[in-house]
Amino acid sequence: MSTFILGIESSCDDTSAAVLENEWIRSNIIANQHVHHSFGGVVPELASRAHQQNIIPVVEVALKEANITKKHLSAVAFTRGPGLLGSLLVGTSFAKSFALGLGIPIIEVDHLKAHILSHFIKVDSNSKQPAFPFLCLTVSGGHTQIVKVESPSNMTIIGSTIDDAAGEAFDKSAKIMGLPYPGGPEIDKLAIEGNPKAFSFPEPKIQGLNFSFSGLKTAFLYFLRDKLKTNDQFIELNKADLAASIQDTIIRILLSKLKRASRETGIREIAIAGGVSANSALRTALLASADKLNWTTHIPELQFSTDNAAMIAIAGYFKYLNNEFASQDITPYSKSKFA
Repeated sequence: MSTFILGIESSCDDTSAAVLENEWIRSNIIANQHVHHSFGGVVPELASRAHQQNIIPVVEVALKEANITKKHLSAVAFTRGPGLLGSLLVGTSFAKSFALGLGIPIIEVDHLKAHILSHFIKVDSNSKQPAFPFLCLTVSGGHTQIVKVESPSNMTIIGSTIDDAAGEAFDKSAKIMGLPYPGGPEIDKLAIEGNPKAFSFPEPKIQGLNFSFSGLKTAFLYFLRDKLKTNDQFIELNKADLAASIQDTIIRILLSKLKRASRETGIREIAIAGGVSANSALRTALLASADKLNWTTHIPELQFSTDNAAMIAIAGYFKYLNNEFASQDITPYSKSKFA
């Protein structure tokens, strides 16, 4: 018997709705908010207003593309957090009212867990899923974690950032260089033409499996400040090399901790998730490490790397199987309860 889950994602600046039939994707619609580009970052008030405008049409398109009606739905899964509260409130309120009108349950989903579970979305017969237990490096603009995953409901964070996330380091470095928002993809594009060993930046010495990127951001800022004193065209003349070098440093930090986590746990089933998992150099470096260390790796399709509702729907599906439903008085949270 088919279970149809409608997923709703509104944690930041993308409004998304998706429909899954059991683990199979039927639709995954994302409405981007270009209004933030001129501000160099997401403006929370503008984001929540755009979600209000986008959410109904996005859901309508998702249902139409899935070739079902709302009466086919078994439940509505939604991002409860973490994220921008104003944005989350739009998705939460819609999910609650939509499900109430249909007389079906709602399922609250943690955004970070959903990124990890995106690996279980089936797109075609070639879709491969991780075997439990596996390690997942979850990297985004707001979070950097290494998670030991023993089942869809049993996850343990064994390493996380003590300050800034890797995605923020990418974005802030891009901003310092004068690149447009969002900066991470811009650095990825530029780095293809650059020399990753052109410039050297310090790697933090953090104990255990935790990360730190605040010092790297500061070092990059001071490095450029000093270079610009003697040559005001330094950034323009070295953009590709700068992008490649800062990207290489971030990736080496990430993989160094991931390798250590694999050694300490003995787990060689390795996955990446989150917005930064779309970075081409990170994907290449992970595959290179897999060849040397005999890892089995899992890299999400690009449509599941960035924020999307399909990952919310698959997380909701696993909860649906366990009858883990939320009440109508549930409220969103801005900081993750997954710790």
